Amino acid sequence: MYEKLLKAVTNLGSPKVLVVGDFMLDVSIYGDALRISPEAPVPVLKVTKTEYNCGGAGSVVTNLAALGAEVVCLGIIGKDQNGKILKQDLTKAGADIAGLFTVKDRPTISKQRLIGLAQHRHQQQLMRFDKESTEPLPTEMYDKILQFYKDNLKQVDIICLQDYNKSLLNSSLCKQIIQSAAKAGKKVLVDPCLTSDYSKYAGATVVTPNRNETAEAVGFQIKTKEDAAKAAGELAEKLSLEAVVITLDREGAYLKTQEVSEIIPTRPRSVYDVTGAGDMVLATLAVTLGAGCDYKTSVQLCNITGGIEVEKFGAAAVTVDEIINEIVGQNRNTTGKVRSVDSLITELDWHRSQKDTIVFTNGCFDVLHRGHIEFLKFCKAQGNKVVVGLNSDSSVRTIKGPERPIHNQNDRAAVLGALETVDYITVFDEPDPLDLIKKVKPDVLVKGQDWEHKGVVGTEFVESYGGRVVLAPLVEGKSSTSVIEKMKSVWKKV
Repeated sequence: MYEKLLKAVTNLGSPKVLVVGDFMLDVSIYGDALRISPEAPVPVLKVTKTEYNCGGAGSVVTNLAALGAEVVCLGIIGKDQNGKILKQDLTKAGADIAGLFTVKDRPTISKQRLIGLAQHRHQQQLMRFDKESTEPLPTEMYDKILQFYKDNLKQVDIICLQDYNKSLLNSSLCKQIIQSAAKAGKKVLVDPCLTSDYSKYAGATVVTPNRNETAEAVGFQIKTKEDAAKAAGELAEKLSLEAVVITLDREGAYLKTQEVSEIIPTRPRSVYDVTGAGDMVLATLAVTLGAGCDYKTSVQLCNITGGIEVEKFGAAAVTVDEIINEIVGQNRNTTGKVRSVDSLITELDWHRSQKDTIVFTNGCFDVLHRGHIEFLKFCKAQGNKVVVGLNSDSSVRTIKGPERPIHNQNDRAAVLGALETVDYITVFDEPDPLDLIKKVKPDVLVKGQDWEHKGVVGTEFVESYGGRVVLAPLVEGKSSTSVIEKMKSVWKKV
């Protein structure tokens, strides 16, 4: 699973996504809550800063942009200062806002949060003020929105509907959007509003309700896996959906397709703020499906991005770099530092994007001794990430003879993996490491000084692109062969 997820997230590309929904501006007013008011039993907030962020469908847009997608916005704003700020922020994120229409006598939907800081560091939301209108739009505005949608449908890869029940995505518009997309062969992903009637989403590709939204839609609580399975089955059948993804907080998500019906688990986290988690899931699903991922892989990545998001304060976007860090970190915690060549190359590509210097060395590392420790310290001093190419048992026998190795390749890898100076280990079967060096393409190739006159394998290749070959000093009298011979001598005396 690890390699598949890493490959998927590093090959997301830039799908073009049309986001239709309720665009909002999130306003966060921060201040120090230093005392209680003498006028009433409420905290006094000394304002220190004000932040503006894209909310609602706008949050989906910024999440998509952070994941590398091209985004087209379709929705409404008011003719006010909040609308201007929202347009500026969406444009700054790289989104196309030609479909963000201004409606007179209607406010831009905004959520203003008062956030107090105790002792200048502990953030706590104190109150929220919402400014909005949920009255139906004029008929000519619905017509304008639908026309823009039809004009742009062929140019996009996938459509997202982010419904907060603010009157834009009424039954008529939803049905026309979904029907037109079906004719054009486009997927429609829906983050539904809290309602008992999902009929307007019929024929969409996927719906992504959370636990509470699902319960409202199906009429029973989602407390167990069986509840989730029943609810997902009902929604899929009733609405003719290709897939249902029910997000289940710390349990992960329940995925229902024709091929899959199961909970996709997630790693438990310390939840700081659930604001924007649904937006993040919708964005991740759009980008991954747009990139050709299967549903299970997409939902696994949704769990990761949603999990990262809830550990942040507010509706904060998650980047590809953060996803890769999370995948790599989770894998390292469970499998250590040993990598197949393919997964190693993928991780090294990411490290290079972070300007890390890749150091490579190779050897049998059969009986670890002080000479090995000093050598690997020297390797670490040459760069950021040290990759050890470890000779397999069969290649050690070819080089050293039938009595070697003393320790098998799994044991040798485990001992190397315990060293802070080693970041990655990959096992190779060939007698020499040239093929592996060509795949790793290190910035620095390190061997011991005893190779000075033998000729270091890979020198010509590494130097061809500006890499360095460095010879490490040896610790006199320290080698695996000498240690083994000394042990044999002691054994004979016994």
